Amino acid sequence: MSSAPIASVASAAVRRQLHWVAIVAILDFVLLVPLAGGALTGHHQLARSLGPIHGIGFIVELFLAVRGATSRFWGWWFPAIVLVTGGPLGALIGHRVVSSQLSAAEAPATREVA
Repeated sequence: MSSAPIASVASAAVRRQLHWVAIVAILDFVLLVPLAGGALTGHHQLARSLGPIHGIGFIVELFLAVRGATSRFWGWWFPAIVLVTGGPLGALIGHRVVSSQLSAAEAPATREVA
């Protein structure tokens, strides 16, 4: 029996998790831009409204990265980079790295089947 169906199910689970990481990271980044702009221009009232939302986004990104690491979808470097960069940047970097690794791992499998 071939392990291709098992690999495709695992690959689908990793991609699904990565999809959620990307969605949350993009939303968090969209909130971070006006938050940082407000801080630079002296509009500190933006921090009162957008700051907690960005904080929740950061916690969700970190949770998704840790969940992926505990599921062995990727290494602990992913949550570490999310933590060190403060959220969206690290999550998007990790998303890109894992997506590239996943695509590279799937490429030989599709060549074998063909």
